[in-house]
Amino acid sequence: MTTKNEPRWAIRKRFGSSAALALAIAAASTASAQQIGSLNPRPLPPLAHPDDPKTPARELFARKTSGAPMAARTIGFYSKGCLAGGEALPINGRTWQVMRLSRNRNWGHPKMIAFLERLADKGMKVGWRGLLVGDVSQPRGGPMLTGHASHQVGLDADIWLTPMPDHELTRQEREEMSATMVVAPDRKDVDPNVWTPAHTALIKAAAQEPEVDRIFVNAAIKKALCREAGNDHAWLSKVRPYWQHDYHFHVRIKCPSDSPECKGQPPVPAGDGCGKDLDWWFTDAVLHPTPAPTPTPPRPRPITMKDLPPACRQVLLAQ
Repeated sequence: MTTKNEPRWAIRKRFGSSAALALAIAAASTASAQQIGSLNPRPLPPLAHPDDPKTPARELFARKTSGAPMAARTIGFYSKGCLAGGEALPINGRTWQVMRLSRNRNWGHPKMIAFLERLADKGMKVGWRGLLVGDVSQPRGGPMLTGHASHQVGLDADIWLTPMPDHELTRQEREEMSATMVVAPDRKDVDPNVWTPAHTALIKAAAQEPEVDRIFVNAAIKKALCREAGNDHAWLSKVRPYWQHDYHFHVRIKCPSDSPECKGQPPVPAGDGCGKDLDWWFTDAVLHPTPAPTPTPPRPRPITMKDLPPACRQVLLAQ
């Protein structure tokens, strides 16, 4: 997946192909917290040729509105896989609310759903009023029509950097309100008028969960976390800087023990990732990138079912 700021070939040149893949799958693309949803979503029309092997897998998975009635397991990699036995996070909880209901992306592996409910309660204890939960996964995972390259196996979740309001949000609010931009206009730090100690406390609470593998944030947020962490930097290694992620943070949990077909990522690098490790993100080339050359490289071929693990076909067809 390419980003708005850097093409895939440039990431590969800088980091190497394996690291580039690990980074690229983390990015949220056009399905940001700022894209409004629909108050009256319409079902997608039937596909004329659903069995055509050239049909993009995203078209098939997007038409599944409920989870696969199978034992829970994740299959494949975060950016190339699917989800069996997915559970939906209830849209309302005492300490959370789900946003953008029209997307129907509040589904995840039971481990992820339990993590979100647990983090919502922990957040209240550290001064965060409650979670606003964005995209998790589709009912059966798989590629999405819009937005993420990852979020395919029910182990990724976007959490808004906006505390839950003190009332149950209306459908219109859930579809149309914007998340809070916490990065300063110059992109070099967080906005002191918005950022609070509770932001740090919530992300720290998430990172300290043993099941969490990585948390993706804007580099300016990572900079603030490093500054505010005090003497305890152990949790910061899981918090990785990446483009965008200035309205939300992206949590990724590890492959569950019930999912032998799940493919995880290599361990995060040693160290807290602060100081000089962050300098590159604040160079002029990154903050003010050169526009991509024209013509731009062709977009990659959409993922089809043959690109996914064979078990994903069973997940897709399960009744």
